[in-house]
Amino acid sequence: MGNGIDPASVPQRTLYTGVKMPAIGIGTFGSDKYTADQVSDALYGAVAGGYRLIDCASVYQNEHKIGKVIHRLIKDQIVNREELFITSKVWNDMHGEGEVIASCKQSLKDLELEYLDLYFVHWPFPNYHAPGCDGDSRNPDSKPFSVEDFMEVWKQCEQLLDEGLVRHIGMSNMTIPKLEAVLPHCRIQPAAIEMELHPAFQQPELFTYATERQIVPIGYCPIGSPSRPERDRDVEDVVDTQMIEIVEIAEAHKVHPVEVCLKWAVQRGQVPIPFSVKEYQYLSNLRCVTEDPLTEEEMERIRLADKNCRLVKGQVFLWPGAKSWEDLWDLDGTITQ
Repeated sequence: MGNGIDPASVPQRTLYTGVKMPAIGIGTFGSDKYTADQVSDALYGAVAGGYRLIDCASVYQNEHKIGKVIHRLIKDQIVNREELFITSKVWNDMHGEGEVIASCKQSLKDLELEYLDLYFVHWPFPNYHAPGCDGDSRNPDSKPFSVEDFMEVWKQCEQLLDEGLVRHIGMSNMTIPKLEAVLPHCRIQPAAIEMELHPAFQQPELFTYATERQIVPIGYCPIGSPSRPERDRDVEDVVDTQMIEIVEIAEAHKVHPVEVCLKWAVQRGQVPIPFSVKEYQYLSNLRCVTEDPLTEEEMERIRLADKNCRLVKGQVFLWPGAKSWEDLWDLDGTITQ
């Protein structure tokens, strides 16, 4: 691809094992909005254009499509397996005994891989909701976070690593109180934590907590997730690309506000995982983090612009007796039961 980006020019993060991973990846959430051909073409083009990190999950229901693309990329000698860093996640309905291992093996089969570079626990509880449900949906079987239940899931993740099916394991959608409760019980520490991160929702305390423990923050919704499900939309939500600070910095650099969000994310130290099916967008998303960095003053201005606006509130995971979506996030510093 003539207008691609040299993967060697893309910044990297070093995991606690010493393994390096790209500091930006291509996400696949939301790709259910597009046809199989659109997803396949975009992923093929993204990797051919320089991406090496692919963020997947079983609940996205497209890993079998992604696997065919990965197979074709390797067959066409665009890339070899060792150059790729591929992640996946176990969904909430596979937290039972043996189910985490079964889910991972299914992801490996669908992705046509022998191992995953990083495998996440997608949410820290088994609260399932039907795909495409609305924001008022509630599962009566949902329950609050349990250290004991979570550790049974994590032990299976550790087993996956022991067996060589995954090379690192991670957590997602956690809070500091939950991490404080489970980390002392982990035989193998998480290498990364996936969390919502964008200029309007920077989670500075959790970000610092993770980085101080050599847990790499991977940020979803890096540009504010304009295509997120309707159930996650609220009239009070802040649109990152319309924040005056982001717009003015974009004008100064003569770039789109999306690029400012991504530059900020990579320079701050997290790993953003934007998704797009449009070639000019996914290539500019990658290229922008390799050139024309933001100044220290611009980084500070964005830091001060944090609106604490969580977009993915997770209300469909609430259990009977929970008051609101805020109960999922332990805002008072204790695990909400």
